[in-house]
Amino acid sequence: MNKTIRRASVFTLLLVFALLVRATWVQFHEGRALADDQHNRRNAIRTYAEPLGDIVVAGESITGSARTKGGDLAYKRTYENGPLYAAVTGYASQAYAPTQLEGIYADLLNGTDPRLRTVMDTVTDGRADPGDVVTTIDPAVQKAAYEALGDKKGAAVAIDPGTGRILAAVSTPSYDPASLTDANTAGEAWERLTEDPDKPLVNRALRQPLPPGSTFKLVVAAAALEDGLYASVDEPTDSPDPYTLPGTVTELTNENPGAPCENASIRVGLQYSCNNVFAKLAVQLGQDKVRAMAERFGFNDETQDVPVRAYTSVYPSDMEPSQTALTGIGQFDVTATPLQIAMVSAALANDGEMVSPHMVSRVTDSGGDVLEDYDEEAGTERIVSSSTAAQLRSAMETVVEEGTGSNARIDGVTVGGKTGTAQHGENNSRTPYAWFTSYGTSGSSGEQVAVAVLVEQSDAARSEVSGNGLAAPVAKAVMEAALEE
Repeated sequence: MNKTIRRASVFTLLLVFALLVRATWVQFHEGRALADDQHNRRNAIRTYAEPLGDIVVAGESITGSARTKGGDLAYKRTYENGPLYAAVTGYASQAYAPTQLEGIYADLLNGTDPRLRTVMDTVTDGRADPGDVVTTIDPAVQKAAYEALGDKKGAAVAIDPGTGRILAAVSTPSYDPASLTDANTAGEAWERLTEDPDKPLVNRALRQPLPPGSTFKLVVAAAALEDGLYASVDEPTDSPDPYTLPGTVTELTNENPGAPCENASIRVGLQYSCNNVFAKLAVQLGQDKVRAMAERFGFNDETQDVPVRAYTSVYPSDMEPSQTALTGIGQFDVTATPLQIAMVSAALANDGEMVSPHMVSRVTDSGGDVLEDYDEEAGTERIVSSSTAAQLRSAMETVVEEGTGSNARIDGVTVGGKTGTAQHGENNSRTPYAWFTSYGTSGSSGEQVAVAVLVEQSDAARSEVSGNGLAAPVAKAVMEAALEE
């Protein structure tokens, strides 16, 4: 063999060897990534080859599976009362990646979760029977929140303070997840939903932090009491009215010019929602102490899972004193989700302790055996002392009985609450956000519920936008449903 042929042979063998190495690399190293790629149609074919497991509310499945006509996707997802539960379930689509509980528990619901496999499944390499997701949602409470919000753009969250179970999570306007399940029609529905200016796909209950306005005054009040700045909610504060923001000539006024806000106590400050009192308190405490208290309630937590990952509610840092003053009334760069604001009321209602909020009770295999119990795993953390919680509950009850939260009163139920109206747009040029956070305690059973409501937009005139006018009636309906015997 001459030198030229020998060199060509060696080069050819090297090419063959390189090809074998590359094929082995792709098959064994990159194979899993290629198999899991969302654009790999085989995944969709495998997922929808059999009916999916279900998401369960109060013992009833609110999801199902229907046989398709033709094609290589044998089944598609179905929903009972889809718009009512969309903020909980999300959607499972033949065309798009699943969201919310459908996405978090996709492996459980399609039978690929390793915990579902039996010995026979391992031997035959077959797919296990899918499991189910049992939620904490109370259908009556969910429906009450959904109907009370109606045509308003907003959200509501209800929590059982003693257990952390989320009884309702509603976002409006909603959408029907069933419109996204079929690959043949999902594209048109997706375009319509994503182009809708009201953004129905956004989960406002968990994933859209907005300025909380005066509901944040509860956090500032808690910081003042825990720090010992004031020993009692009835102790007068040194709060001029109007209050001049530090380092500026800007005067911070109150919504009600006739309210007794000058040197008002924390109770009166909450009752009349006195901006001067809480802006002054925030400056006296300093941003670090206010931030520390906010973080104890859950602000700035980037891993808040219920188990859906909630967007982070934020208390800012590195501020000027004038900006710290504005955070005291829930403005400047303070943002919160309705979930976060409900957590504040829940902790105060539960004697200062917060039980980890969760919307899944347990996950089970196809036979109903529990694979994971979130009710048992829910942790409890003390946020404020029993004394501070009791004093703030008393002040919140004054808000409802004698102050700005009168629309939340319920016969036979002790209700404490706090209204909020947050500025929206540059120089408050757009319609303000209306907030209400509360707790209710049944006088007969002792059962409790904590609720937060956000009304982002309604058909009310700007002059009629208030936490008491728009959000408190929604909270009342939710509390009544939760505490009805």
